[in-house]
Amino acid sequence: MSVVLAVDLGGTRCRIGLADSADPANVTPVEDVAAPQARADFLDLVRALLTRHKANALGLGIPGLAQGSICRWVPNLPYLDGLDLAEALPGTSIGLGNDAQLSLLAEVRAGAAKGLSDAVLLAIGTGIGSAVLASSTIIAGHAGGACSFGWATADLADPGEDVSGWLERQSAGRALDQLSQTIGLARGHDLIAAARADDPAALALLARPMEALGTAIGSAVALLDPAAIIIAGGVANAFDVIEPLLRKAVDRRLPPHLRGVALLPAQHGARAGLVGAAYAGALGPNWRRT
Repeated sequence: MSVVLAVDLGGTRCRIGLADSADPANVTPVEDVAAPQARADFLDLVRALLTRHKANALGLGIPGLAQGSICRWVPNLPYLDGLDLAEALPGTSIGLGNDAQLSLLAEVRAGAAKGLSDAVLLAIGTGIGSAVLASSTIIAGHAGGACSFGWATADLADPGEDVSGWLERQSAGRALDQLSQTIGLARGHDLIAAARADDPAALALLARPMEALGTAIGSAVALLDPAAIIIAGGVANAFDVIEPLLRKAVDRRLPPHLRGVALLPAQHGARAGLVGAAYAGALGPNWRRT
């Protein structure tokens, strides 16, 4: 058996799993620890895990830009910037990618996108991660940052900022949290629950962020003509509530021949990043070609 070490590294948590390279979908979680806050600590952790579990392959998802085996830009973990894992971990096969791209890989291999050659995934949580499958290849772009739909803009007056994009500020989890408080609710989760119960104020409040999200999705469909848009992340749990709002906004911005694109919830939920990391580790540096 060839052992794959799968690591789903977030800004605050680091989820670790093991998989047989012949069956990455059955990755077994083994640890869930605080994300290391220094490069030396991160590399010490990975080296110890590789040795302990006799793994010869690493699949790693990061919340930022990856190019080949190099972490290019990771805003919440800047110590990773410029780290070349192939140099730091000689003799280990490396499958490195952005966490949304690896979530899409999991959905392509064993989830909502299985059997498709063209799809878009939006991972909507605190921010918005995104990834695109085009002609059976998960797109990277020149510097690893292709298809960053969280930065899509539909407001000419928006001044922009360095940390989060316009769409994230309109439609991500933190935006829903802020909106919920305007009608006396604590969090976006409460807003979704109220909308599910047909509360008029909650439904009216959700219309704006879903209009913004639907506008961006419509643009993505017009540009890429995918077979499906897959909604992942924490907001995927509200798919039954947001899908009708998104459908209306998406189709209104498309010509007749592009309307009706499938809107699907991701199947792997919170495990998507770890499953995708296992697949990337098993497939190696060329994991993007699905």
